[in-house]
Amino acid sequence: MSLVEDFLTLEQEQQIVAAIRRAEKTTSGEIRVHIEKHTDKDVLERAAEVFHWLKMDNTIQRNGVLIYVAVEDHRFAICGDKGINEIVNNDFWEDTKNTMATQFKKGDFTQGLIDGILLAGEQLQHYFPWDHGDTNELADEISKG
Repeated sequence: MSLVEDFLTLEQEQQIVAAIRRAEKTTSGEIRVHIEKHTDKDVLERAAEVFHWLKMDNTIQRNGVLIYVAVEDHRFAICGDKGINEIVNNDFWEDTKNTMATQFKKGDFTQGLIDGILLAGEQLQHYFPWDHGDTNELADEISKG
């Protein structure tokens, strides 16, 4: 098996998807996680490519968030869409990144992802609250490359 396949167990993946669904109950924002082995690019540049590849820039409010992890490189990034970036401070994702990094440094990648997802949801609800007409525009499952 590859590093990507071994990174999370099926049970851990289910816990992360459950966190995405929980976070999205409070915001119209869309959160996804993408895991891949390695990138030769700057991690934020690669996250932006994956964001586009996953069509996360096609949400109505342009409020998608991607948490990207390059397993072999021990690097990750958080990429928000135009609708988010136009209204939040430049350091909007710093708390989320720091929260995740704390768990990652302990080797607890599952908890780091869950904590990051839930905190992202909390932050997004201030700008993009959930609405009764809100629909889930993007898949909640973890994508892998």
